[in-house]
Amino acid sequence: MASEETQLQGLDQESRQMVLDTIAQLRKRLLTKEKILQYDREEIFPEETIREMLGPEIGLQLLMLPEVYGGMGGGTRDSCAVIREMAKICLGITTAFFAIQLGADPIVVAGTEEQKQKWLGAIATGKSLVAYAVTEPDAGSNVVAIKTKADPVTNDAGDIIGYKINGSKQFISTGLYADFITVLATTPEGATFFIMEKGTEGYTPGKGEKKHGIRASNTSPLTFSDAFVPVENLIGGVAGQGFKHASKVFGYTRLIVAAMALGSGEAAVEIAINYAKERIQFKAPLSEKQGYTHKLIIPHIVRLTAAEAFIEETAERLDSGEKNLEVEGSIAKLFTTESANKAAEDAIQALGGYGYIAEYEVEKIKRDVRITCIYEGTSEIQQNIISMFRWKKTRKSKGEFYQSIRDEMMRLDGEADDLGCRIYGLAADALNQAVNLAHDQRLTRQQYIMFALADMMAHVEVGASLARRAFDAVQRGGAAALKIKLISRLFANEAAQMVSQGILKIVMGCGACDLNMTNDFMQKIAYTELTASCQNIITDMDRLADIVFER
Repeated sequence: MASEETQLQGLDQESRQMVLDTIAQLRKRLLTKEKILQYDREEIFPEETIREMLGPEIGLQLLMLPEVYGGMGGGTRDSCAVIREMAKICLGITTAFFAIQLGADPIVVAGTEEQKQKWLGAIATGKSLVAYAVTEPDAGSNVVAIKTKADPVTNDAGDIIGYKINGSKQFISTGLYADFITVLATTPEGATFFIMEKGTEGYTPGKGEKKHGIRASNTSPLTFSDAFVPVENLIGGVAGQGFKHASKVFGYTRLIVAAMALGSGEAAVEIAINYAKERIQFKAPLSEKQGYTHKLIIPHIVRLTAAEAFIEETAERLDSGEKNLEVEGSIAKLFTTESANKAAEDAIQALGGYGYIAEYEVEKIKRDVRITCIYEGTSEIQQNIISMFRWKKTRKSKGEFYQSIRDEMMRLDGEADDLGCRIYGLAADALNQAVNLAHDQRLTRQQYIMFALADMMAHVEVGASLARRAFDAVQRGGAAALKIKLISRLFANEAAQMVSQGILKIVMGCGACDLNMTNDFMQKIAYTELTASCQNIITDMDRLADIVFER
């Protein structure tokens, strides 16, 4: 985490709250429940409303733009906070807004000064919807496999004056309506980002897709047939830097998707909580029944709070200037999107038959939030990234990476022994041993094993962030301390169970270890103590339910 002395990029608290207050007003005026349900029901992309949100009276897009180009100079924490609140209203609208930010990112990251002045300036004035055109029909999330080509066009003197682009893109948010796009294509030097304007000859946006969810957003294919872009629209002015630029964007954008999922999951859980307080069943409200609270609500309060802690910690690290947090972005996206998707699923169950009715919104949230597990890289892509890079980091650091988490958690446990920190420490140590075992037994060749490691890694790292937040809250004191303490202890149990079950798959599932080796390894990782992490969890769930349902 950034120290207090570190100068963090972004808005002050008052300015950020001003933007959040603006979003609250949008819910009352432009994005009412009735309009949101209509957009979903009739599959309407509300272009006029989106453009009004960008206009001079609101100007939400200014948050993400540097001040020098007419923006507010918001940081990652600001973007996450705003996107999270927007997602509580409608993930489809949020996706359309996020498309502008995503489309602008290659210019922000790598554009020349002239390009930034022209194109970011156009966004700042509210005149431009933007799309980010990378995904292809046969490449999916694998940017290395893109086939769209950009062939140089030269003048009589042999100087490159532009490029003719040929190929197609798929699943492009706001593709049909974008005033310009940032498109990734392969030049002789390698992948390169270009800016292409709407109306360019040979550039054809396709009809919007019929979608399961996020129906208030537009998702279109794009085709290019000798579509010419002038050389001054090559982002950064140097060809072949596209993968480098894309990788810089991913760590940030995947964190934003996590924030989108977090807001959606929170909205679903909030609906279920309010319903439980009012719904009487067998002469008592549902909020007093463990079968409802402990199964359908409390686990999601725990997971979404853990996700929030990790997102905010990672955003703060980015705002402090820390680089190379692509894996953290993947962890945030994997953990939060899967957690939010399950939260929305259980919210439908929590409302019973009403959960299946459009008016109650949770079925829409479930259809919407499902996409967060897919776009900007599927959960399986994230598992590949997490396990591969953390495996290599563990080996390169000779175990120091997860050992440092273990040591930190044990230190915190010595200062506050009721936060679950000891369990987090044991889980980190066991994970370390599991990575080494998988490496030594050459199990890292098996994708399912790597997926299991990724899930363990995500839970340990998210848990450590939650423990840090809980420790800070306890140090400060106040009414919120008890709630976060309970949540941290409950998530420690979940992390321990994830690690212990993952290790069973690795040790026993592949037949790589005989019985004696298995027993020795289980003792080495304190397996019995890990699985005993469930001590008092029902009591803790009771106490957390008292707080959540105000019983």
